[in-house]
Amino acid sequence: MTYRGRFAPSPTGPLHFGSLVSALASWLDARAHDGAWLVRVEDIDGPRTVPGAAEDILATLERFGMHADAPPVWQSRRIARYQEALNQLKAAGLIYPCGCTRKEIADSLLNAHARNTTLAYPGTCRSGLHGKPARAWRLRVPDGDAAAITFEDRWQGKQTQNLATEVGDFVLRRADDQWAYQLAVVVDDADADITHIVRGADLMDSTARQIYLQRCLGVSTPEYLHVPVVMNEQGEKLSKQNGATALDNDNPLEALSAAARHLGLELDGTAHATLEGFYAAATAAWAARMSARI
Repeated sequence: MTYRGRFAPSPTGPLHFGSLVSALASWLDARAHDGAWLVRVEDIDGPRTVPGAAEDILATLERFGMHADAPPVWQSRRIARYQEALNQLKAAGLIYPCGCTRKEIADSLLNAHARNTTLAYPGTCRSGLHGKPARAWRLRVPDGDAAAITFEDRWQGKQTQNLATEVGDFVLRRADDQWAYQLAVVVDDADADITHIVRGADLMDSTARQIYLQRCLGVSTPEYLHVPVVMNEQGEKLSKQNGATALDNDNPLEALSAAARHLGLELDGTAHATLEGFYAAATAAWAARMSARI
């Protein structure tokens, strides 16, 4: 199997240290496998996209020496493919329109919590819209034992999520006509023949949904590896939303060395003198660390 990995930033602001950790891990894993490393700009969420942020992220990756093996893919240019996938699922009878508002869903979840039952979407519109206008499209998840999705994460180990009790039927096209992350990422990875996904552990909760959606669309499932996320001083995930600062493009080696330490890579200090030296040492350290985990 020819290795194909990717880094998929959302252009909601400049690249910060938390994103750098994910980028570096995906880059090192691809290089350790002598594989291809691709970049995808996940600008499908129009309201959250910041003008110019994508170009800034791509320039930062270049400045830090992470050169993609193909031109970047932009989700905003792939709308037709997402519609094709939705039509395929619709023809198979796997999705249905949902007329629930956020408040109605929140109220139903609060009631479920009070009854000590599931916090998943309760399937209100499975049997019809009940006079409400259609707002979103949901993928029907299995019931019973088939709802349990298990996968082996290369960093976190064996993972299992029950889609019926922990998630419920999930949205593929939102009420604001935006395409949901789950659908876009599955279609994009399949079309790019991605074999390995390396990303932050904050996205691990999405993995079972994506695996089930892959099965529904008849596409292959990549191998997954979720690295520990970077936390701020308040114990929150470091993100653009809570004030993460942009990377210093004038001093990439310092940030890269810190990212390597976060990933548990022990590097000789002499490797930090040049980008080439850093990446050579980091790739070897990554390969040794991953080999030890097998």
